[in-house]
Amino acid sequence: MVDDRPQRDRLQRAVALVNEGLRAQQEGEIERAIELYRGSLDLYPTAEAHTYLGWALSYLDKLDEAIEHCRRAIAIDPDFGNPYNDIGVYLMQRNQLDEAIVWLERAKQAPRYEPRHFPYINLGHIYTRRGQLIKAIEEFKGALKFAPGDERIQRQIDELSAALN
Repeated sequence: MVDDRPQRDRLQRAVALVNEGLRAQQEGEIERAIELYRGSLDLYPTAEAHTYLGWALSYLDKLDEAIEHCRRAIAIDPDFGNPYNDIGVYLMQRNQLDEAIVWLERAKQAPRYEPRHFPYINLGHIYTRRGQLIKAIEEFKGALKFAPGDERIQRQIDELSAALN
């Protein structure tokens, strides 16, 4: 029988570093967060660590590197939706909207994804920018199904509906 405790221990330490990285990132300590995510990946590569490292790198406008880490996350766990959404957002930042739509649609289909309403909101913003208000409203309504009572989403729907009249 193989003892998998060392691997489990590395994974637990790696997850702890990701959580510490998230706290650092929330406090605006981006460089520290990046160090922690990289340390986590050195111990035990996870989709979460790659995704959050990409997210931190995006704060430094390192979008190519951010996208690469999201791709690595997807390779590790294709069911994890966050990296699909994040690639979509990075492409939106580059005004590559057609490419972003593909990734955001994939995020909507991912089995394991929280917060599920984000890709709908991002698609709503793309369609709004394109003047496709009915499609934008549909996406924001989709977001509202996953975040009922979110006043910002409802406000978007109301504003777009008013613009149609």
